[in-house]
Amino acid sequence: MPNMKGMILAAGYGERLWPLTADRTKPALPVLGKPLIGYVAEYLGQFGIKDVLVNLHHRPESVRQALGDGRDFGVHLEYVYEPVILGTSGALDNARDLLEGETFVVINGKIITDIDLNAAFETHRRTQALATLVLKKNDKRERFSIVGSEEDLVKAFGRMPDPGDASTPAPLMFTGIQILESRIFDYIPRGVFSHSTVDVYPQAIARGERIAAHVANGYWYELSTLQRYLDISLALLEKEGRRVYTGAGTRIDPGAKVDRAILWNDVKVAAGASLRDVVVGDGVRIPPDSKLENCVMVRADLVSGSTPPVKAMKGEVIGDSFVVHLWQ
Repeated sequence: MPNMKGMILAAGYGERLWPLTADRTKPALPVLGKPLIGYVAEYLGQFGIKDVLVNLHHRPESVRQALGDGRDFGVHLEYVYEPVILGTSGALDNARDLLEGETFVVINGKIITDIDLNAAFETHRRTQALATLVLKKNDKRERFSIVGSEEDLVKAFGRMPDPGDASTPAPLMFTGIQILESRIFDYIPRGVFSHSTVDVYPQAIARGERIAAHVANGYWYELSTLQRYLDISLALLEKEGRRVYTGAGTRIDPGAKVDRAILWNDVKVAAGASLRDVVVGDGVRIPPDSKLENCVMVRADLVSGSTPPVKAMKGEVIGDSFVVHLWQ
């Protein structure tokens, strides 16, 4: 790819990932010991995109601490703060002075992927598009908006797929990866909240602009809920031939049974405890003879006195821990 800038969208609250996001924002969550946004930075760096902007809003210090200046991930980072959250295209407007005049890549800060960005750029160049959206077949018909396309061009953004409808081909979904020409700023309103797929692309399409649809292969994981965080972490762990991840300082008593588990830093699991399909946050102590399955837990003091976000799953205090059961 030619030398171009990238921007990682990292300003979201991560409400559906609470309580894991009680002390950090979603992109700063560790995934097998590496911050989620670190996977994104490395991905851009692999394709020669070394100058990367990161927008910040909620818990900005957690992203800065996770990424630093970017050198550990093969890029150089510059941070752009949003005092008021601006949305996926409002974020670009807020960084307009740093992006105008160039072709650039924008990517969500909550994904892990190996999609070939070079191939997407070839589509972008061949179609001479204002923007190229990297799409993927939604074979499982998960809750991602349907993207309608025709002859390599995006035509519309639609409803969520029907998970029970296997009679039609798998719909296309947007991966959160896009290549943009500077002219996109002609369609982004100044200084207000706006979303690309709601406020910008439909307007551009209506005015005859070419928005290319690049349908990609490869793996693509999006970590936006507690269940997806657990499932994807375990899937990545399985690729390494492991079933349990333990962070720094974590100790499991030989008399405990632990399987399919993601244990963050400084976790202690006592004798007789049984854990399966769990995520355990920093500093949690699992008492003797506890039995925990299909749940996420953090220290109770981490969320004490706080109001859960609107989209958060309900939890309960058990001993010194706050536990969210994923079966609810």
